Amino acid sequence: MGNDRKGGRVGVIILAAIGIGLGIYYYFFYAQAPREPIPVGKPEVKVPLPPPPEKAVVVEEKKVPPQPLVKLSESDGLVRERAKDVSTHSKLLAWLKIKNIIRRVTATVDSIAEGSSPRAHLGFLAPKQGLTVKKVEKKIFVNPRSYQRYNLVADVFQSLNAEATIRAYKELKPLFQEAYREQGYPDRDFQDALIRAIKELLRVPVVDGDIPVEEIVLSYVMLDEKLEGLSDAQKHLLRMGPVNTRKIQGKLREMALALGVSENELPKSRVYSLKVK
Repeated sequence: MGNDRKGGRVGVIILAAIGIGLGIYYYFFYAQAPREPIPVGKPEVKVPLPPPPEKAVVVEEKKVPPQPLVKLSESDGLVRERAKDVSTHSKLLAWLKIKNIIRRVTATVDSIAEGSSPRAHLGFLAPKQGLTVKKVEKKIFVNPRSYQRYNLVADVFQSLNAEATIRAYKELKPLFQEAYREQGYPDRDFQDALIRAIKELLRVPVVDGDIPVEEIVLSYVMLDEKLEGLSDAQKHLLRMGPVNTRKIQGKLREMALALGVSENELPKSRVYSLKVK
């Protein structure tokens, strides 16, 4: 910093000396000589420059969320009406006689997306018969006949027209979004949860072979660590059996594609072969 100031002072002295020298030169060579009259011309008229163009003011339009067709508390009738377009299976309309359909579906999707059991919201779909097992050489396996308890659920789900279902969903999305806010997600998009729920179930393997289990207090646990390590939501689908799992996953994949999810983003189908010791 000191050298800069010193250099600055020297520069000022040099400029001052040049100015004095030019003044002396002008005085002795120009001031002493007779002056020629300066020709007077027309004064130069300065044309004012045009003002710079004003910057266009961009006004951002606020996105107004679509308004629901009806109140959420009064939406059951509309849902039942739209259901006629997505499936011709008679059992679907029978199931939709429940109340608060959109709230139930939203809570179900939220639970599955988080890997939790959706049983609390789908109690009306629970089979009347319980899980049965079979014993082979002192080992316990899930009885394949138990999977038949879920055949009706899988058949109804498979009957859904994927594109018509997604069209109905998009029409009703403001209601799903409202119900999702009630679940405690004021700033999240319900469709993100829907896609996460689909992916959660698509990760369930199709099991090749009987599943060995061990009886505990009131239920059974699977002895295979990978299967037992699945989320509660995934175990529900697994217990529906390989045939029903394929039906439901096939329809979920169609729906995801209809939503605009690319095939590359979806979990691949996989068969899991059990190694019974």
